Amino acid sequence: MRPEYSIIIPAYNEAAELPATLTAIRKAMQATAIAGECIVVDNNSSDETHRVALAHGADRVVYEPINQIARARNAGAAQSRGQMLIFIDADTRIAPPLLTEALRRLETSPCVGGGSTIKFEGEVSRIGRFGIALWERISKLTRTAAGSFLFCRRDAFDAVGGYDQSLYASEEVRFSRQLKKWGKAQGLHFTILSHAPAYTSARKLKWSPARKFSAGSHLWS
Repeated sequence: MRPEYSIIIPAYNEAAELPATLTAIRKAMQATAIAGECIVVDNNSSDETHRVALAHGADRVVYEPINQIARARNAGAAQSRGQMLIFIDADTRIAPPLLTEALRRLETSPCVGGGSTIKFEGEVSRIGRFGIALWERISKLTRTAAGSFLFCRRDAFDAVGGYDQSLYASEEVRFSRQLKKWGKAQGLHFTILSHAPAYTSARKLKWSPARKFSAGSHLWS
């Protein structure tokens, strides 16, 4: 059966994170009647990312030799078969209601794509909590998706050319803006889901300076 949606997970040296991520994704996929596939993109890892991905539920592993998150996501999309695309970070866990709602929006409403609110696992500093709260306000106000969880229609992905490979940060901000612009011309909206957040590692707060939040960019993907 041809998958109707594709989950794409970029992964660079993520052997430690993938088991929990893929377990959560498989549980979410089993909770929906829609056929889907799960693709991990090995972004030139030096650890056991490829083996671990296949051992813990990935349907396929795609290899992208150039270390860049935008290239990894685009490589996964190029090898996927679904007409609905879900991009999830290798350290991000989702619950069944989030995947179900994202697919429902794409299938039954005039929706070009969107993201979700994000919660962090692990210890978060006071500055980190401030940055998180600020990002959530920016995300909802501007309808900008975090890279940790982003979904869209394939025709929209193709129309805007995927993620901008000239960017090494905030590529999900650019992609969100492009999807919104294309969607508006087609009478489609871009949405941020808030009833079932995605949970991601607090390590992102260490990688991204708090000052980035004030510029409206996100915490790395």
